[in-house]
Amino acid sequence: MVRIKFLLTTLLTVVFITSCKDTPSNEKSSSTKTETLIDSTKLEPTPVKEEKIEEFVLTEENAIPFFFEYSKTLKEDKVKLTTNLGSFTIQLYDNVPYHKANFIYLAKKGYFDNTMFHRVVKNFIIQGGNSDNVETARKRNAIGRYLLPPDTKKGYRHDRGTISMPSSEMDNPHKLASPFEFFIVVTKPGSYHLGYFKSHC
Repeated sequence: MVRIKFLLTTLLTVVFITSCKDTPSNEKSSSTKTETLIDSTKLEPTPVKEEKIEEFVLTEENAIPFFFEYSKTLKEDKVKLTTNLGSFTIQLYDNVPYHKANFIYLAKKGYFDNTMFHRVVKNFIIQGGNSDNVETARKRNAIGRYLLPPDTKKGYRHDRGTISMPSSEMDNPHKLASPFEFFIVVTKPGSYHLGYFKSHC
């Protein structure tokens, strides 16, 4: 009896489901048909020009105007140098604006990262800002090729602890300074034969 009820219920469910299926209607739809006409002019997609953002590179022509403006934006006058033997802080004077701006600019660009004190002369100087690795050469090329004017007649001497920038080894009759390297005087009380300096640490 339970089995017959189950079969009867199943049969009725199947009949009900099949009778609910959509059947085409003979009635005409009152909705209107919309046609879309395509214009006969073929439109080509406009190519998007990729603008190359050129990296700013310092040159002999733009370095001085750039550092003149850059120096006006600087609030800091100290730079902390960290080596594998410890850290020390140097102070850069305001009245040597090109050298101060250059040093801070290079530090912020990460130029001095992974460079070394590549020239150490006992009881005279330690010179930094260079290395033998390819990364340093790449950084120099990316930053640019330029020299800085001498800022030597500001009244400071090469006392012990002075940081200064060496003259470039390039053809350099005006004693223009190399922008990437610096030296620190370690002579007691100083290396006065070098003349006047650019900054102090």
